[in-house]
Amino acid sequence: MNTANFMTILRILAIPVFIGVYYADFRGHYLVSSLIFILACITDWLDGYLARKLDQCTPFGAFLDPVADKILVTVALVMLAANFASPWFVIPAAIMVAREVLISALREWMAEQNKRNLVAVGWLGKVKTTVQMIAIIVLLASDPQGSVWFWGTGYMLIYGAAFLTLWSMISYLKSAWSVLGAELK
Repeated sequence: MNTANFMTILRILAIPVFIGVYYADFRGHYLVSSLIFILACITDWLDGYLARKLDQCTPFGAFLDPVADKILVTVALVMLAANFASPWFVIPAAIMVAREVLISALREWMAEQNKRNLVAVGWLGKVKTTVQMIAIIVLLASDPQGSVWFWGTGYMLIYGAAFLTLWSMISYLKSAWSVLGAELK
């Protein structure tokens, strides 16, 4: 167990706490759950930084880090879809979850073809993740019955993230098309 992997495991262990706080009934619970999500996002950045800086990159860490990220984001999107129960929220959330499943499967399949480098995380994926995380943070902190400008900002950000999600998905599929196209023939 190295420091980077420990940070990833902490992120996973924070998920039930995050869920419990979000659904708790105390003043400020939305804001506190958003702060827990922010801390989890910081551990995502920190574990990658530490793995590179301390030369602690491991196959286990390379596997666990994206899994932890996807679990955290998917849980947050499902909770938000339950709280902001509207097709206007569910559609972008579903797009994001579906893209994560598709691209994860594509990366796994491309790795089996020794072509994983064609679908490595690029700048567009990082921008998508940043906008997605900010949108989720704003929406987690928002009371659905509260100020429209606050959760409305979250909605605008989630639509921006959904657009970037689709754009990055198309980009990854285009990068993999030479291998995918050969399989489809």
